[in-house]
Amino acid sequence: MSYSKPATLSKLTDSTLGCFSRLPPSEFVDHLVRYLSTWSGSDKFFSIIQSSLSLLAAYLNFRARVQHRYGRRASPTSDVAARFSKFCRVLSSSRTLYRFWGLIPILQWMISLERNPQPTRNLLNIERLQGWSMLGYYPLEHLSFLRSQDVLPPKVTVSVPLLTAKPKSFTLDPSELSLWSCRCWAAYVALHFARLREERKLIQARQRDLRKGKRRSLNQSEKDELRKKWSAHRTDLVMNVANFALALNASSRTGIMDKVWNDVLTLLAAVISFSNGWNATALPSKSTSKPVGGTDVDGKDPTSGNEADPTVST
Repeated sequence: MSYSKPATLSKLTDSTLGCFSRLPPSEFVDHLVRYLSTWSGSDKFFSIIQSSLSLLAAYLNFRARVQHRYGRRASPTSDVAARFSKFCRVLSSSRTLYRFWGLIPILQWMISLERNPQPTRNLLNIERLQGWSMLGYYPLEHLSFLRSQDVLPPKVTVSVPLLTAKPKSFTLDPSELSLWSCRCWAAYVALHFARLREERKLIQARQRDLRKGKRRSLNQSEKDELRKKWSAHRTDLVMNVANFALALNASSRTGIMDKVWNDVLTLLAAVISFSNGWNATALPSKSTSKPVGGTDVDGKDPTSGNEADPTVST
């Protein structure tokens, strides 16, 4: 009888505090934690949320205007849409702040380019130029963000004795800094089309090599290899087209599209990039012993998927 009370208490604590014992381990949750623990994974996740909420806010405001026109609503605006918009601004500032260490993987990537052989000379030079464009993008975005938050003063004075006799003052206009930052990103995206063209040539060359000297059709493993390469190439092309439109819109003083289309394309690019990163962080099958790692989560370079997304902070 003396053990009945502790036993009852143990059963009670096991059924309440230990309720998670009924849940089996989840590979999906493990994968989600593994990917969202990366910079790219968390950035793309918040980008999807931000663009989705922004589109939902636009829809709610449109519905509110229609209801107001027909006398079914007192106000032509939606309070829920206003809250969504506020949260989108918080996400935008947070994502911009998290990109402050973006130069580190860029430098790592550019150093790696010079120490690892590339398939072609053209591809090497294209990636070099892409790296330099990101070296322009990040500092300009950082300056724009800090100035917009009033962390930096409106003017800074720089003294370079060997170049100028008098100190020079520079005005820090956050809008102008952001504009040129976006133009650096636009240069990266434009160069990515040339990069995709070189990669397409490499896939075609691989396809010819597999068929060379053969009078039979390709076997299943060779077909699967080429199918994966072409699928990844088409996906990357679609994402880059979306990013190119976003880059042109962000690097123009007047813009080339309205906010809704900007959000739609941002959501499209973010979903594709998130999917690529999700597949890249999947654990290898038990039949292979190749470890995960050695590349960015998107499987290419630190800027794969255009993680530098200035459209969210302008």
